[in-house]
Amino acid sequence: MMRQYELVERVKRYNPSANEALLNRAYVYAMMAHGTQKRASGDLFFGHPLEVAAILTDLKLDDATIAAAVLHDTVEDTQATLEEINKTFGPQIGALVDGLTKIKRLDLVSKRAAQGENFRKLLLAVADDVRVLLVKLADRLHNMRTLQFMPPEKRKRIAEETLDIYAPLAGRMGIQEMREELEELSFQNLDPEAYEAIKRHLHELSAKSEKLVEEIEQTLTTKLRAQGIEATVTGRQKRPYSIWRKMERKSVSFEQLSDIFAFRIIVGTLDECYRALGVVHTSWPMVPGRYKDYISTPKQNDYRSIHTTVIGPGSQRVELQIRTEDMDEVAEFGIAAHALYKEGVNDNSRLATESRAYQWLRRTIDLLAEGDNPEEFLEHTKLELFHDQVFCFTPKGRLIALPRGATPIDFAYAVHTDVGNTAVGCKINGRMSPLLTELQNGDEVEIVRAEGQTPPAAWESLVVTGKARASIRRATRAAVRRQYTGLGHQILERAFERAGRPFSDEKLKGALPRLARVSAEDVLAAVGRGEMFSGDVVRAVYPDYLDERRGGSDGRGGAQGDGSGKKGASENPGGIPIRGLNKDMPIHFAQEGGAVPGDRIVGILTPGEGVTIYPIQSPTLAAFDNEPDRWIDVRWDLETGSNQRFPARIKLQSINEPGSLAQITQVIADHDGNIDNVSMKRRTQDFTDMTIDLTVWDLKHLNAIIAELRAKRVVSRVDRVTG
Repeated sequence: MMRQYELVERVKRYNPSANEALLNRAYVYAMMAHGTQKRASGDLFFGHPLEVAAILTDLKLDDATIAAAVLHDTVEDTQATLEEINKTFGPQIGALVDGLTKIKRLDLVSKRAAQGENFRKLLLAVADDVRVLLVKLADRLHNMRTLQFMPPEKRKRIAEETLDIYAPLAGRMGIQEMREELEELSFQNLDPEAYEAIKRHLHELSAKSEKLVEEIEQTLTTKLRAQGIEATVTGRQKRPYSIWRKMERKSVSFEQLSDIFAFRIIVGTLDECYRALGVVHTSWPMVPGRYKDYISTPKQNDYRSIHTTVIGPGSQRVELQIRTEDMDEVAEFGIAAHALYKEGVNDNSRLATESRAYQWLRRTIDLLAEGDNPEEFLEHTKLELFHDQVFCFTPKGRLIALPRGATPIDFAYAVHTDVGNTAVGCKINGRMSPLLTELQNGDEVEIVRAEGQTPPAAWESLVVTGKARASIRRATRAAVRRQYTGLGHQILERAFERAGRPFSDEKLKGALPRLARVSAEDVLAAVGRGEMFSGDVVRAVYPDYLDERRGGSDGRGGAQGDGSGKKGASENPGGIPIRGLNKDMPIHFAQEGGAVPGDRIVGILTPGEGVTIYPIQSPTLAAFDNEPDRWIDVRWDLETGSNQRFPARIKLQSINEPGSLAQITQVIADHDGNIDNVSMKRRTQDFTDMTIDLTVWDLKHLNAIIAELRAKRVVSRVDRVTG
């Protein structure tokens, strides 16, 4: 276990002006508080916070963070109180310890919904000071290093959680060394056989390739020095988990992998990075498609480096990373490399300016306020944690970083939620392109917008960013709610009119307590969804009202539609107007046959689905005779010359001979009908049964098609299907 003076010495190596008194006080306080507590390994519990502090000294963090790491378990696991911490160490350290205490109470390995909620709480806990997250990551790293003392089942759950959440979070914060160790320890516990197999292969390969690595290091150093570039060149073997993931992703064996070794070239200046790249590419052939410049376009975790792969000595693929010392520090320490931590300053405004990683964290935290449920939030955030990036530009030159595989829809939502919600098309590099085009590095994307547009619900399954999915889901829900609210308003207006009582939003608001709803809009939406019947609302507003309507086949509960057969005309002016399948109301036509203008129609309210329109002669309606509250007055309301088509279904029996289907479809085409679907079944050797779904203008149009089909010799019978 680390001694008191050793902790102070570790901090003073990178911060000679460290507050020794604070560190000593934190050490003694935590040691006394934890006393003789033991861990699962049998070691003193106090050793754990000291190891966490030691990990953070490797990241060169400020005195307050180191002290908070030493104290981070005291409030949760000892008799110490937060008030005592605040009084003894000040509010800054108290706030850090409080955030860590809240995180420790979370259980991210519980079932998915609870895991999502706890993940939200974790991010909210680091919202005010990202150092809380850095201590938590160090805490998780030490726990993973000692995971062998846990029971097997718990060991597996903790490793899964680490691989799912903490390792990607460390990567997003730019702390690559920590991310790689967390991944490796998780892999070791989740699949020990695969881990040992890859480790054995790597050991064998290392023994064979030791001289090759030295040769490449010396060759690179010599070539760079010859061009006046002083560089430090180091080669290292990739970690087992990284190799395993590549084998899984590319479906290849270990023997088929060619880039097991990676070499790092550290130079003095930015200019020397590109000069070194020139030396490398003029010395050995580059592997096409393996060059990436993260200096001109840094990753969202602040990572900056040039990556390239060449065919080096011995025809060996050599993966190279070229960067300056400052870039290397950020690559290793990530968000912890920012100078404000060395100065002991907690300035989120400065950090937001300096760090892309912090900007990403803030955007992710901002999503918490936008109403997704916890499970969806966890799913969206995991998507963003794991994806590689592609960089695109707006027409004004603004750089937009997106996950690999992103589309212009993702791009639109990354620019602004309103841009995504109103997107109807896009131009990529000046050319009109589909919204589902996969974006490539360097694409310039211009979004074409239309005010009043609502994003289709299908987009949700086609985008890859969490923000786009969350925004589409919210917009879809809002649109559906507007539909149900509009439908509910119309249903209630007609219900109150039928009852002979006045209807207004004010009267509805007065009945909210009796209806157990918070707002009038909630009542309207519930009626539109079929969760609340109109008669119940009338009685809630007017308790003395008696509903004398009768259900049954003698009038269908008053829900009878237009029988005129003329567009725009109606015998039921009080019915809800039907204008076809539009976005204004949740109305759809019966699957078995549909309905067309000229039919007498009725609407059936189905909870959660809206209103289904049936022709009045549909036999399906008999099933609703005893449910009068579900019958809705509807009427056709179409302008003369409307170009809307409506669904209909016909069944016919045709003679089985060559050309019969062609004759049937030709009749429909000649009459300007549109066929949506055809199904055929051989009835006998001589006859075939056909079912044809088509769309027509109105009943007159449909009847003309049916009459012409009946006149054909190859057709023995034609009937309309009405459900």
